[in-house]
Amino acid sequence: MKVQVEKKPESVSTLKIELPAEEVSKEWDTIANSFARFAKIPGYRPGKAPRAVIDKRFRKEIQDEVTKKLVSKSYREAVEQKKLRVASLTNVEDVEFGQDKSMKFQATVVTAPEFKLPDYKNISVQLPDTKVTEAEVDATVERLRDQAADFVDAQDRPAQMEDFVVIDFDGTTEGKPISEVAPNVSKNLHGGKKFWLRLAPDNFLPKFCEQVVGQKKEETRTVTVDFAADFMVKELAGKPGSYSVTVREIKQKVLPEVNDEFAAKLMPGKTLADLRHTIEHDLEHEKEHQVDHAKEEQIIKYLHEKTKFDVPPPLLRNETKRALTELVQRNRARGIPDEMLKEKEKELIETAASVAYHRLKTNFILERIAEQEKVEVTREDVDHRIRHEAEHYNISSDKMRKELEEHDGLNSLAEQILLGKTLDFLKANVSVQPVSEEPKK
Repeated sequence: MKVQVEKKPESVSTLKIELPAEEVSKEWDTIANSFARFAKIPGYRPGKAPRAVIDKRFRKEIQDEVTKKLVSKSYREAVEQKKLRVASLTNVEDVEFGQDKSMKFQATVVTAPEFKLPDYKNISVQLPDTKVTEAEVDATVERLRDQAADFVDAQDRPAQMEDFVVIDFDGTTEGKPISEVAPNVSKNLHGGKKFWLRLAPDNFLPKFCEQVVGQKKEETRTVTVDFAADFMVKELAGKPGSYSVTVREIKQKVLPEVNDEFAAKLMPGKTLADLRHTIEHDLEHEKEHQVDHAKEEQIIKYLHEKTKFDVPPPLLRNETKRALTELVQRNRARGIPDEMLKEKEKELIETAASVAYHRLKTNFILERIAEQEKVEVTREDVDHRIRHEAEHYNISSDKMRKELEEHDGLNSLAEQILLGKTLDFLKANVSVQPVSEEPKK
């Protein structure tokens, strides 16, 4: 097999591969004989047609099968022969068969960057203390207490700060309904019916809550707001707003007492001591995850700082597109309208490019460490991950595997497993320096 490598800009290389006639002829004969055994040719009994007739009648089909068999095999051998680190195969083209049954084709690849690995064992990391304090348990109990609060009618008094009011309201700006001026923004800016609002300074719109304080049930007031010049909705930026607000209900938040009865509502049959013990256990588990995440972040930061190379531009462009799609989908899921995303297009693209660069650089480094440490992905690893993914999506493992195969996802899955195992190896070989942290407020 002859292989010529032509290097091009942006880490792209073209491989010109030529296979000898004897290798191609051997594969051709194997496939042609298979056709001959089952082909139905008029005038011949099955399996008795001459090879010349088979070659002529099924030339294209045989040629396609030979191409499918030999291109993949010879491409891998060519990469190994030239000791190339291929990050991506972008194209296979110009497949030609000679009269003597020789074959040649061209493969375009993006090569991985060359770089020297830093000392990646015993990376120094600082980790927070995993001990759970009484104050942290108390804070969690308070959150649960807040979630279990009742809302009772505030009898015979006007609204005051920290009340929850249920209001009907309609907004205008410069005499026009906000729903007409800015139809694509959140409906809460337009107005609404039976809207729950917690009265607190700077909650909702500027100075809105302060003007509702003192309002009685079924009373209607005009509340004015000034939208800031840099307000996210450009149609309203720098303009005055006016809302007709009618209070329908005034609710007072009542927190339950912290006792065994409160605990039993959350955990039937359990006491307050049991609840606190469970909270402590959950917080310990959460802190263990935080420690693992802190290790991972510090390892990757160290590897990035100690390793210098350029990410291949073609891969960066493709990964940036993928990261941009993910960003847009996440923002849409949060309810941000497409018009607002369009306004932030430049910022989103810059963020996606940064995410893509970080992701690709991390992967290149981890893959090189995996190669150095002979980290491998077994069939059992892949089967286990497929079962896990299948359970997550509530489908059978066979269906999950089939979907991955149809979308060429098995290689991607194996790569994820490889990167995960390599990170696990690095996390198991760090130099840990515990650092106590003050409880977060």
